Amino acid sequence: MKMPNNTTTINSSIADNPLKTRQDLAAALEQLTDPLWPLYSDGGARLTAGNTGAGYPASTAAMEGFSRVLWGLVPLLAGGGKTAHWDLILDGIRHGTDPSHEEYWGDVRDYDQRLVEMAVFGFALAAIPDKLWEPLVPQEQENLYNWLNQINAHPCHDCNWLFFNVLVNAGFSKIGRPYDKPQMERNLDRMDAFHLEDGWYSDGVGGHSDYYGPFAIHYYSLLYARLMEQEDPERSQLYKERAREFAPGFLAWFAPGGSALPYGRSMAYRFAQSAFWSAFAYAGLTTDTLTPGVVKGIVLRNLRWWFSQPIFDARGVLTIGYAYPSLVMAESYNAPGSPYWALKAFLPLALGDGHPFWQEDELPLPEIPAVMVQQAPHLVMVREEAAGHVAAFNSGHLSSNEHTHTSAKYEKFVYSTGFGFSVPRAEWGLSQGAFDSMLALSEGGDNLYRVRRRNAETAIEDNVLHAVWNPWRDVEVRSWIIAGLPWHIRLHRIAAGRPLDIAEGGFALGQEEELGRVLEAAGMAASTEWGTSAIKSLFGGWKGELVWPNANTNLLRPRTVLPTLTASLAPGVHWLASAVYGSPLSGSEPGPADLNAAAAAVLQQSPAELLNVTIREGNVSIITHTGKEKVILLD
Repeated sequence: MKMPNNTTTINSSIADNPLKTRQDLAAALEQLTDPLWPLYSDGGARLTAGNTGAGYPASTAAMEGFSRVLWGLVPLLAGGGKTAHWDLILDGIRHGTDPSHEEYWGDVRDYDQRLVEMAVFGFALAAIPDKLWEPLVPQEQENLYNWLNQINAHPCHDCNWLFFNVLVNAGFSKIGRPYDKPQMERNLDRMDAFHLEDGWYSDGVGGHSDYYGPFAIHYYSLLYARLMEQEDPERSQLYKERAREFAPGFLAWFAPGGSALPYGRSMAYRFAQSAFWSAFAYAGLTTDTLTPGVVKGIVLRNLRWWFSQPIFDARGVLTIGYAYPSLVMAESYNAPGSPYWALKAFLPLALGDGHPFWQEDELPLPEIPAVMVQQAPHLVMVREEAAGHVAAFNSGHLSSNEHTHTSAKYEKFVYSTGFGFSVPRAEWGLSQGAFDSMLALSEGGDNLYRVRRRNAETAIEDNVLHAVWNPWRDVEVRSWIIAGLPWHIRLHRIAAGRPLDIAEGGFALGQEEELGRVLEAAGMAASTEWGTSAIKSLFGGWKGELVWPNANTNLLRPRTVLPTLTASLAPGVHWLASAVYGSPLSGSEPGPADLNAAAAAVLQQSPAELLNVTIREGNVSIITHTGKEKVILLD
C-alpha cells in the first residue's frame, strides 16, 4: 500500500475541468477517486487514505473511507454511468460483511461510527439494487443484510443520525427484505421535532442550525422523498415543501463566485456545502427563481471554487482541512477518509443527460436581498455584491456542546466568505487564541482568555443583534451588533466583578508577503493582497494593535494578521463601542498599489454615519435597515 506524504497541491487535472456537462462531472468524480484505488486493502473492504487518527479505531476509519466513496459512485451508476472499479467495491462488500473474513467490518456498538456509514448502503439498495444487491450470491446477500440490520438493534444519536436507520430500512423495503417499519416511523416522527421555521432544522432539539440541516437532514429527506414517494407520498410531499421553503434562505449563504459561508462544524466536508442543491435537483424541485439552470450554477460554481484550492496531497487525495490542509480546525471524528463525504454533491450524476439540470444553461444567482434576517439559525445575512462578499452576523445560542472549537465555530459575532473564521491553536494569549470576530476577556494580567460559548439571552431585530452572556459568574456582557458591509458596529456593556483585560478582534486577513498597516491612537488597519481589515474605536478607551495569530488557525489562509482593539477594565460597569471593516480580495486580482494608503483610507471613513448610527451622551440611536429607530440607553 502506498503511504501518504505531506506535500499539498491543487489537483491540476480537476482544476482544469470546466465542469459544464454531465460528462465533466463524471470525469471530476474519476479524477477524485483515481488516486484512491491503490489505497484499498487486499480484500477491498478498507480504504486507508492517511495516517492520522480519529475518535474511533483505525479499522473503523478504513471502513468509513470505503463507504464514503460510494456517495459518488452510487449516483454515477444510478444515472447509467460506469466505473472500472465496481468489482473491487463488490469484493469489499463481500469481505466486509463476512464474519469469517479478516476484513470483516465487525459487530457494531451503540452510537457507533459504522452506523453513520451504513446510510449510503441503504441508498444504494434502493437506487441501484441491480448493481449492488443482485450480483451477490444468496449467502453474500444474507451477510450484507445481517451486517446492516445491526442498525435496528443499536441506538443512534438524537440528531441527523436518526436518518441513517431510515435509509437502511428504506433500502431493505426496496429489495423485499424484512425491515423495522416501527423504528423507521419513530425516527421520522422524532426528526419532525427538529424542524423550526422557514424550512430550517436544528441538528437535534435545541441544537445548532448549521450545514447539518442542508447536507444531512434535508439531503436525506429528499433522497427519501424520491425513493419512497410511492410508499409514503404524504411525507415525500412534506419534505419537498420544506426544501422549497428552506432554499431561498440557504441561497444567501453562497457568494456569486461560488464559495459558500464557512460556519459551524464539519467544514472538512468542503463541497458537501452544495449537496442540498444536488438533492434539490434529484428530487425534481424547482421554484420560479430556483430553476434547474440556477441550481446547476450553484452546484458547479461551488465545485469549481473548491477545485481551485490546494486541498489535495501530492497523490491527489483529499486532505483534512478547509481551503488548505489543517488538523487544527478538524473534528475528533475526522479520519483520513472522512472528507469524501463531500461526494454527496455529485448526486446530479443520477440524472440522465436529458434531465433539465443538464439541458438548461448554467445561470448566475438570482437577486438576493442585501440584508436577510434568518431567525432560526440566529443569523443576519449581509451581502456586498460588488466585492463578492457574504457575511453572517450571529446573535449566538442558548446552548452549547462538546464538539471541538464550539465557541469559534458557533459563537463569533460574524462569519465571512472572504475572511473565513479562525480557531484557537492553544490557550495562551491573543496570538494562540486567534480571536477574530470575537470579544475575548482575561482576568487582569492572566493572559488566559475566555470568549462567548453560550448566551443567557439572544434577539434579532432587523439588522441589530443582541446577546447577554457571562464569561464568569460575576461578569456580564451585553453585546449589540449592527450588521452591515463593509463596516459593522459592535457595542458592549460589560459589568465586571473583577479586573479584566479585553480584546476585540476584527476580520483575520490573509498575509504572505507585503503588508500595509496604519496604527492610530484608537484604530488599526491592515491591507494585503487578500484585501483590507480594520477596526477603530468609537468610544470606551480602546487602543489599537496588530495581532499575528498562530499559523494555520484560519480556515481560508494559513497565515493571517488580525487588527485588534484592547483595553484594561477595573471592576464596575463599562460601555465600549467599535467599528469593524472587512473588504476581501481574491488574491488573484490586482490589489492596491500602495497598501499603506489603502489601510489609511479606511480609517478615515465614518462608519457610524454609513450605518445610520448616532452616538450621543447617554444613548446610541440606530436606524435599522428597514427604517425603524432603535435606541440603546447607556446607563
